[in-house]
Parts: sequence; C-alpha cells; structure tokens
Amino acid sequence: MADIDNYEVVSIYNLDPDKQEELLTTARECTFNWSTRDGWPMGVIMSFLWKHDRFWLTAGVHRHRISAVRRDPRVSIIVTSTGSHMGGGKAVTAKGRCTIHEDRETKDWFYRDFARHMNPTDEAAAQNFEKFLDSPIRIVLEVVPEKWITYDGEKMALDSVGKLPEERKGPMHESDAVRMKAELAKRGLV
Repeated sequence: MADIDNYEVVSIYNLDPDKQEELLTTARECTFNWSTRDGWPMGVIMSFLWKHDRFWLTAGVHRHRISAVRRDPRVSIIVTSTGSHMGGGKAVTAKGRCTIHEDRETKDWFYRDFARHMNPTDEAAAQNFEKFLDSPIRIVLEVVPEKWITYDGEKMALDSVGKLPEERKGPMHESDAVRMKAELAKRGLV
C-alpha cells in the first residue's frame, strides 16, 4: 500500500548525487534560460559540457541571449534524462550566474573537450566540429550553479506503491513543508 495520497509533495524525490553527476556528465543538451530587458523569461535548447562543477556552453556573440547575460548574468539551466540511457523522469535545474569568456586559453580547452563530448565515438567528426567552432565571434559561457532543484520520478513511482524506503527520500523543501501547509490552511483543508 502506498504511503502517499497524492503527488503534491515532490521535493522529497530528489536525484541522488551520483545519479545527478551521471546525468550531467552524459547529457548533451540543456535548456538555457535568461531574462529579456523587459523582464520576460526566455530559453533555448543548447548543447553543453559539464566540467569543473560548471556548465560550459558556446554561442555567437551576436545572439540576444549574450546581450541579456551581459545585462543580467542570472540564468538557469535545465537538464532532463528523457531520451538518455537513464530513461525518463530524472531532471536537474540549476540557477546560477553566467560569465562570458572570450580568451584564447578558455576557447582552446573548451572547444577541444566540447567537440569530443558531442562526438565521443568519432575523432574525425570531433576534430571537424572543433575547427568550425573556432570563429572570431564565438564566445564561451560558464555557468556556476548556486542552487539546485532535482527530481527522480523513479523514487516517486516506488513511493506510490509503498516501496521507497524512508532513507531514500530527501529533505522536504520549504515549498512543501511551509508554503503548501499555508495554502491548505488558507483553503480550509487542514
């Protein structure tokens, strides 16, 4: 029998650190999000490399997102396991600050490592990709995570049928522990 009545408390289904690292090191695409000048949230799918506990991405300096990041470096990145060897239902969201790099040293290591991450089984394709990346108006983005939201749907599925041990549950976040209780009280449901 399940220990839960509904799917309102989900913060306890965090992604374990080893699974989070596996997802970040094997995934190749993320959603990169920023705010426009007039406050609208925007996002695009981008390829990325997870290295040194940071997200590394690249784009042409003329892209709107680069102007936005120069104006406000606060961004978020979302990575999901859908379509990966890990199956669906696992996700990480990171909010952080983005730094723009235009120096040769960063470009050299990043283009090399990124090209091989995107072409892990084809060195010729990696070399070709690396060559095309190296243009005079391309920049490298570094996002240092400051806060994480993670989710493991497998844990929720196990808990739904009473098979998730308590020690596999994460701590309840403020949204579930405080805000949900306040909302239930406001609606007369407690």
